[in-house]
Amino acid sequence: MLMKKIEWILRIGVFGTFLGHGLLATSIQPHWIKYLNTVGFSDDMAMKIMPVIGSIDILVALMVLIRPLKPVVIYAALWAFITALMRPISGEPILEFIERTANWAVPLALYFVLYKKNAADK
Repeated sequence: MLMKKIEWILRIGVFGTFLGHGLLATSIQPHWIKYLNTVGFSDDMAMKIMPVIGSIDILVALMVLIRPLKPVVIYAALWAFITALMRPISGEPILEFIERTANWAVPLALYFVLYKKNAADK
């Protein structure tokens, strides 16, 4: 019973993070362009790809809330880690990465809760 509550708290945390970021990205955040520039996108391409990235984030949010498949949860953890890491790589202080630890740690914790749950079922 406790693990189910923890799982739901983590699922809601991932949902909120990815839905929020997804909605922001689909509305194209000009200050996010520099992060995409860091990995080689031009300003124009960054503006075009941001809504695609946002749509994927929204899809991840919904999938994790409705039916959290382990590959999607691992993707969420990796994507959140990479996007948090892009901040200091683009010249921002390391604190910008540290502040976003929950963005990738919550889906990672959810993965381990799901893994433990499935291992216990076998």
